[in-house]
This record gives sequence, structure tokens and C-alpha cells, in this order.
Amino acid sequence: MVQQELEPADYLLGRKTFEMWAGYWPEHGDFWPGINEGTKYVFSKSMKKSDPIVTGWNNSVVIRNVADIKKVKNSKGADIHVWGSSKLVQLLLKNDLVDELRLKIHPLTLGKGKKLFDNGTIPAAFTLTESIVTPGGVIIASYKRAGKVKTGTIEV
Repeated sequence: MVQQELEPADYLLGRKTFEMWAGYWPEHGDFWPGINEGTKYVFSKSMKKSDPIVTGWNNSVVIRNVADIKKVKNSKGADIHVWGSSKLVQLLLKNDLVDELRLKIHPLTLGKGKKLFDNGTIPAAFTLTESIVTPGGVIIASYKRAGKVKTGTIEV
């Protein structure tokens, strides 16, 4: 399951995540070769196509709005992965642009923090397709979109 995440793909990243990654991955791609080969779409209203951080990391493209995200999503090509980028994920959930969720649930609480499902997330059903629990208790679960939400009883 974790190996799937390292397979070649394109990436949609928020500006902050992109900046962190662009400072690391170009020099450390031996662990994850696909990260440097895939297209990196950075969602930002402030970055420019010509910013050195964008031009310095191969295959990086600045996109500015939901319409741009929809164009990328509807184009042919590799799967699009989103890593980190919590505000971007909330925007995708709000605009019904998520086909699959891969969650890593760690056995700890940190108090206040970023929320994955925040105000504006539209109701959507997902089906568990795969899950594992690591020896350290981290739950890694993959969910695929399953259409509209069906209410009723909890199945155990």
C-alpha cells in the first residue's frame, strides 16, 4: 500500500508544502525517483511561473484557481496525488474533486491543529479498499469514492 504512493504520479501541492518539498526532493530523489519526474502543480495565488523555486524544480507548474484544478483533473495523464496541503485538501473536498483518500492515522493527540474535514466539506461516501496497521499502531487506510451518502444504521 505504501509502495503505491511512491509510484510515478503527478502532484498537486499547496504553496507551503511545495516550498518545503522543492528545497529537499530535487537533491534526494534516489529514495523517491518519481517525485522529480512527475509534474508538480502548485496551487498559489502569490507565486509566479518565473519564481526561481518553481523554475528550479523540474516539471513545476503554478495554478491559481479551482477551474485550473478541474482542467488538470479532467486531463489525460498520471494520477494526481496531494500530500500535506491541508487547506488545499479542504478546497478539493468542498468542490467535490476527491476520488480517493489515503489516510494515515497516528495514535496521538496534539490538541489544536489543522483539520482535514472542515467547514464546507460536502457530504460524500467512500468505500474502504485497503487498510493495514503498522507495528507502531499507525492505521493506513485507502478509500475510493462511492457516490452519494446513504444514511441508515452502522454495519459492523
